Parts: sequence; C-alpha cells; structure tokens
Amino acid sequence: MSGDAQAREFSWTQEDFVRVQSLIYQRAGISLHDGKHAMVYSRLSRRLRETGYQSFRDYLAWLESHDGPEWQEFVNALTTNLTSFFREQHHFDILAEHLKAHPGRAWQVWCNAASTGEEPYSIVMTALEALGSQAHFKLQASDIDSKVLATAARGVYRLEAAKGLDTARLQRFFLRGKGANAGLLRVKPELQRMVEFLQVNLIRDDWPFKDAFDIVFCRNVMIYFDAQTQRRVLEKIHRVMKPGSLLFVGHSENFNESRDLFVLRGKTVYERR
Repeated sequence: MSGDAQAREFSWTQEDFVRVQSLIYQRAGISLHDGKHAMVYSRLSRRLRETGYQSFRDYLAWLESHDGPEWQEFVNALTTNLTSFFREQHHFDILAEHLKAHPGRAWQVWCNAASTGEEPYSIVMTALEALGSQAHFKLQASDIDSKVLATAARGVYRLEAAKGLDTARLQRFFLRGKGANAGLLRVKPELQRMVEFLQVNLIRDDWPFKDAFDIVFCRNVMIYFDAQTQRRVLEKIHRVMKPGSLLFVGHSENFNESRDLFVLRGKTVYERR
C-alpha cells in the first residue's frame, strides 16, 4: 500500500474516496463500491491536472462550493461507457419481431444509456429492417455523460467498432471514409434523422418527455444503483411507459422485486403492467 502511495502523483486517502462516493451518489445515484479506489483515482487525477489542483481534498472542496461546468466533467469521469453495435443480439431479434407484429403504429422509443451511440443506432437499424424506410419510428436516446452524447450525435466510428455489423448493414447504413478519413465510418443521415440525443439524469425529476413510450431500453444502467435508487428510477420509468410496453434490461439485471411494475416476458425483457 505504501508503495502505491509513493508512486502516486497526488495524495489519495480513504477520506477522499468516501467524499467522492457521496458526491457521485448525490449527483447521479451511482453507488461506487470499495473496490473502485484505483479506478476513481485514475479518472479523477485527470480532472486535477486539467483544473490545476494539487490535492483531491482541495479539488473536492472547490467542487462542493461551486455549481459550474466542472460538475459535468466530474460525472463524465466516473461513468462507464462500455458498448458495441448489436450487443446482446437476442434483444434486437425480439425487438424486430415485436415491431413486425404491430405494423402501422407510430413508435415512441427511449434508449436511456445512449453512450457513444452504438446502441441507439442498432435500435433504429432494426426498426428500418423490420418496418421499412417509411417507418413511423422516433427514438430518444439519452445519457448523463455529455461527452459520449456528442460522439453519438456525430455518428462517426472507427472501422474496428463495426465488429457487430455484417456487410449488408455496413453498405446500407454507413458511409465509408476516404482519403484522410480512411478507416472511419459515418452513420447515414436517414439513421441520424430518426434519433434525438439528449442529456437526462435518471435520478432527477426534470425528464423532458411529453409522450409515453412503447419501448424502453435501459440496459446495464441499474447495476450502478443501490436497491433504493433502482426502485425509484424504475417507478419513474414505469410512469413514462404505456401499459403493455416493453422494457429491455441488461443481462445481469433482475427486477423480480418490482413485479407490481413489470412482468418478465422473455430473456431480460419485461412488460409494463
């Protein structure tokens, strides 16, 4: 432990960690368990370098006494954005069947962990394949992290990110970069037009939605919340969904404790009561 401390650029104490735990819980509802010391130190050290602070104690004290843009940087630094195109493929198979079973509907869909955009674009690709190019399908894709949303809205990816995409999808939905942009892919405008990217903090009460949703993707979000926060967020999601609508969740998430809100209908797919 002492070797670690000597090698560190900034002093880092248990008290600093507990303070970070409290602040990110208050701001974003995220529960950081005690095994996250190294991750938190690594990510927040960048913020100290950017802001010029020499200690976590001073940086956190400044953060607590101001309500400026650094709070967003703090949240961005501590959120995890692991994603890929067509991750958990079975969800997209179920989505396609569900869309085909209700032709002609004007679909309102929400993806509330948009990250860098791979998941929302996978959803709209599925919709176009299932419903055709005249589909009445509107996706609102949100995240708490402003940086990943900017990447998602730009819709430009490295070729390596296309692992989950077959040749037909690459040709239909993407433009391949040439010259200085070789090795890059850009999402075609027809996909981008179907998605509205917006910043939403799930634990706050200022959600901007006007219409109830037919489908919600909330995958690998609840694992960052404690049981109390999970329940509160689930109740709020329930309120913005239509009766009988579908909720897609992550492979390790289980909401059997909330049977009064949602009924399991498939592998990590729930129906809103």
